[in-house]
Amino acid sequence: MTNSEFEIPEERVVVTGIGVVLPGTLSVDRFWANVSGGRSQVGRLTRFDAEQAGLPVYAAAEIDDFDHHPFLPELTDAHAAKYSREILIAMSALAEARRDAGLGPGALDPRRLGIVMSSSRGPFSWWRDVLTGADPDAFGDKGAMFRGLPGCPASLSAVYTGAQGLVTTVSNACVGGHQAIQLALRELRSGAADAMLVGGHEFPIVPEVAACYRAMGHGVLSSEREDPSRAVRPYSNDREGFALGEGSVVLCLERESVARSRGARVYSEILSAASLNEAAHPTTMDLTGKVTASVVEDALAGAGRKAEDVDYFCAHGTATRYNDIAESRALRALYPERTPAALPPLSSNKPIYGHTFGLAGIINVAATSLMIHHRTLAPTINFTTPDPECDHDHVFEGPRPAEVDLAVSMSFAFGSQTAVVALGAPS
Repeated sequence: MTNSEFEIPEERVVVTGIGVVLPGTLSVDRFWANVSGGRSQVGRLTRFDAEQAGLPVYAAAEIDDFDHHPFLPELTDAHAAKYSREILIAMSALAEARRDAGLGPGALDPRRLGIVMSSSRGPFSWWRDVLTGADPDAFGDKGAMFRGLPGCPASLSAVYTGAQGLVTTVSNACVGGHQAIQLALRELRSGAADAMLVGGHEFPIVPEVAACYRAMGHGVLSSEREDPSRAVRPYSNDREGFALGEGSVVLCLERESVARSRGARVYSEILSAASLNEAAHPTTMDLTGKVTASVVEDALAGAGRKAEDVDYFCAHGTATRYNDIAESRALRALYPERTPAALPPLSSNKPIYGHTFGLAGIINVAATSLMIHHRTLAPTINFTTPDPECDHDHVFEGPRPAEVDLAVSMSFAFGSQTAVVALGAPS
């Protein structure tokens, strides 16, 4: 079967819960308020001394002091002491997604509940401290095994929540979140699971990660100093690149029959997902737009829909030149007969939470689900004078009331990769 020979699935999959632990954001309501209201959580970088590191990086979206106790009341302090901050944040987001979905103890057969997470770098900051000697006691207890494994946020969440189905972690840079959803869809539609908790966790705010992106040249990692909240400006002529962001978001995906049988609230329907490795340039996506357009068409074919039906695109939107123009050219390739003003609206949440790599696709799908649910498109903030290549509908004016029946979330990654997820309004 080729990518274009999809069959329309009989079993629908819906989003019933969203758990969020992001900068300035500890609930789905606050997440929606920030995304729809254009409230940037990018602030002044404090996690490390950029000047000492010789890096012109001044902005990041950081989580301040975090207390896991309200999210994980049954986790003993003795066990929590063995975990890392990153593990506790991811576990908290997952527990909150399950609570938001109303999946209490005994709601499902535990063997039919699974977890798929995405993270591009896993516990990088812990390993950094180990290898540099910054934490001389890193191997001082049995918790070191937990803190050093990228899959532990998923596996320890499974222990805490009692999930006995497929539990795994995807690591594939910025497309990992969408691919985690794609894997969960297969579990649900094959009948192997009734519900899947699908999320991402990323904690990249360390000097080595910043240095990697600065080494790629000007316009990749923002050097905005005066106003960190305006560091990320996608599609604008004066863009400088992205800011690093951290946190975890988890979605509860269920077979619709299961969700309806228990009277669950439904945010959106996950219609389909598609991934493609271009097998071309390792760091630059296809700049004709045609390859991305073909992946979008594959995903829509999987849902029995066409490009003409799409009401909104949730962009990767990194505020880097290649990403911005590639997305704009993809829209033009999808709609060759339309004028730029007539292209479907597109917006990016990167100015709100920065770039979160393996988590980014999950944030996109969470935000898009809420746009469908609230009948409102979230804006691209910080938009100034558009790049002439990107002069189309960016929802820059603020939240826009809209009936969204069909939306597409896009992501791109190093390694020549593209992945998209198609979402619809629940029936």
